[in-house]
Amino acid sequence: MALEMVVFTVGRSLDYFSRTSREFIVAILLFSALGELGRPGSPGLLGEKGQPGRDGIPGPSGQKGEPGPLWNADPFTCQKGDSGFSGPPGPPGSPGLKGEMGPKGFTGAPGLEGPPGLPGPPSEGPKGSPGPSGIPGRPGLPGPEGPRGPPGIGGVKGEKGNPGQTGQPGLPGLKGDQGAPGQSGEPGHPGLNGMKGDSGVPGAPGFPGIQNNICPVLVGYLRSTLENLLHGPPGIPGSAGKTIVVKGDQGPPGLPGQPGMKGLPGLPGPPGLTGSIGLPGDIGRDGLPGFDGPAGRKGERGLSGQPGLRGSQGPPGPDGLQGPPGPPGTGSVAHGFLITRHSQTTDAPFCPPGTNQIYDGFSLLYVQGNERAHGQDLGTAGSCLRRFSTMPFMFCNINNVCNFASRNDYSYWLSTPEPMPMTRNSWVSICEAPAMVIAVHSQTIQIPSCPQGWNSLWIGYSFMMHTSAGAEGSGQALASPGSCLEEFRSAPFIECHGRGTCNYYANSYSFWLATVEIAEMFNKPQSETLKAGDLRARISRCQVCMKRT
Repeated sequence: MALEMVVFTVGRSLDYFSRTSREFIVAILLFSALGELGRPGSPGLLGEKGQPGRDGIPGPSGQKGEPGPLWNADPFTCQKGDSGFSGPPGPPGSPGLKGEMGPKGFTGAPGLEGPPGLPGPPSEGPKGSPGPSGIPGRPGLPGPEGPRGPPGIGGVKGEKGNPGQTGQPGLPGLKGDQGAPGQSGEPGHPGLNGMKGDSGVPGAPGFPGIQNNICPVLVGYLRSTLENLLHGPPGIPGSAGKTIVVKGDQGPPGLPGQPGMKGLPGLPGPPGLTGSIGLPGDIGRDGLPGFDGPAGRKGERGLSGQPGLRGSQGPPGPDGLQGPPGPPGTGSVAHGFLITRHSQTTDAPFCPPGTNQIYDGFSLLYVQGNERAHGQDLGTAGSCLRRFSTMPFMFCNINNVCNFASRNDYSYWLSTPEPMPMTRNSWVSICEAPAMVIAVHSQTIQIPSCPQGWNSLWIGYSFMMHTSAGAEGSGQALASPGSCLEEFRSAPFIECHGRGTCNYYANSYSFWLATVEIAEMFNKPQSETLKAGDLRARISRCQVCMKRT
């Protein structure tokens, strides 16, 4: 047993040697241990657990060896051992070096469309150069039929025209009325002879005749009887021929008959209605004058006569005494000073205190026709139209012809703050003031004060001028209340066309009075661009004032 243990132990320790070396060493040990087997020793004490060894340096990879045998009780008999248990996982290896860059991949498919970006801040760029002329538009649809014109002047009689072409044959006429009955037809021809009848049945033999005077009679009878037997009885008479009446074509209408004889007088009719009253007869002759009547009573007093003509003016009288002083007079009344106030909203504005409203309407800025602009002062009543139309005017020529909404003309109106398409044109009120009204501009962001003896009506921003299509436009007098708009907008007006549309366009510009610092009055202006949210930082403020009465 001890020998087996030695052999097994030695075999396990020789696993690292080659097969030939292992067999040689085992043979030597076997021959040197042929003594008696000793008693098995007592099991040794369990040794202390050793310290974990350090990881050795990994050796070079050896060649692949042949599968070695497992040692059992018979040292010369080798059997294939069972599969060993899985060893514990080895320590993690050190991180490898960074690999080389791989080849460039294929171009990926385009990604999905991203969501729309946030709207950028609005900005006002510099005015672009005029674009090239557009392609001429297609001809418009034919317009509606115009009103009937006045009758023309009678023309000169024209020459006789050429004969026209032969017309197509007319359609067949309608069926005519039924004609008069035709004349009676002629009698039909006699019918054909009937067919020969069949042979009759032979008759019975006759009686013997008697020779006497009756013989010739009997002979005739017998002969006729014999003929009937041989040839049969006479046939049945044929039916009478049918008369076939063929209806002839409709004859022409007959000649009108002769007038009939005069009829008998009719019965007396009922009594007629009562006739109308006849005209009055002629006036009769005057009768003889009557006898004088008794004298009447005294009549009442007559009416007053018409006043006589005015007499000539008399000489002036002496001066009278001086009268007492009169009562204090009332406040001054309105003297007809008109001012215009624009709300820039869809509601009509209120007139300032101390003024009276005359009427209201829509804020017309200016119009453009035949590529020429004509503006309205927003501080006068001409900028207030009672009714709105995208094309409020028409044009006429020297040929007594006027056209409306039939060419490329424009009208411009103050607008409201709503965005398109909800924006509409501003309302305006015409007010009557008791004194003169002016606009005062500060050319700073501070609101100016009214002159001494003047009252404030409203404050606003200094609106100067405007341009749009074709570089045409108009302006405002800075002394007029129309140059002081209560609301500031970079696009304060809309453009309307004869086709019935209105919109904001990129070539529309508004011009406002800018601020000027005292220290920079005679210096070169510095270029500056203002963005949305900071536009009012350089707009001059203004105030509309009315003289105190």
